[in-house]
Amino acid sequence: MSDQTLLDTKGPGQFVHTDPWRVLRIQSEFVEGFGALADLGPAVSVFGSARTQPGSLNYELGVEVGRKLAEAGLAVITGGGPGSMEAANKGAVQGNGVSVGLGIELPFEQGLNQWVDLGINFRYFFARKTMFVKYAQGFIVLPGGLGTLDELFEAMVLVQTGKVTSFPIVLIGTAFWSPMLEWIQTTLVAEGMVAEQDLDLVQVVDDPALAVELIVEGAARHHNPSGNNPGAAPGGETAPNA
Repeated sequence: MSDQTLLDTKGPGQFVHTDPWRVLRIQSEFVEGFGALADLGPAVSVFGSARTQPGSLNYELGVEVGRKLAEAGLAVITGGGPGSMEAANKGAVQGNGVSVGLGIELPFEQGLNQWVDLGINFRYFFARKTMFVKYAQGFIVLPGGLGTLDELFEAMVLVQTGKVTSFPIVLIGTAFWSPMLEWIQTTLVAEGMVAEQDLDLVQVVDDPALAVELIVEGAARHHNPSGNNPGAAPGGETAPNA
């Protein structure tokens, strides 16, 4: 895999002989992603497990989230894979919205799911992650494993450090997420590793409709603090996401 080849160190002189060519490939992935998504419009990135089974509660939550987002006029961006990603893409299609999949080269996944309308395949995780953030006005996180946690905490860090503007981050599944948040409170906050207010970066709900409502309200409040047109920058142009 391209990420593995890039990150493995094979000895001195590797950069001179191989890495400059990879820089060009990496550049091409950013160019392709920017070009494909430039006219996407308002969108929300939905994260969740690839292992979620069709017909399960979490799968149906993903479908409902995607549908509600589409009905609210928001495009749905997922990792394009199976499980919760497929569910959110399916819901977006059912809601007559735009369904985006940002795939990644992995040995155990089978490409983009059938519900993706606009799909891009990436070799490099970091290029793909940039697209999740750059074109989103908020993040909805369904129950998931290591990949989902990676995406969640990266989003929180980017907001907490001011690297991206303060988009709403909504977790769905109180029973699933509460133990993690309790650990953050009782261990990380208690030992001074994070600030108490950092917990305010996320909201936890069980209702997909409420999750979408919080996303819409949060995005509008951020882009529109004084009541002007939502998402408008000075001069009337839509404010880009950094």
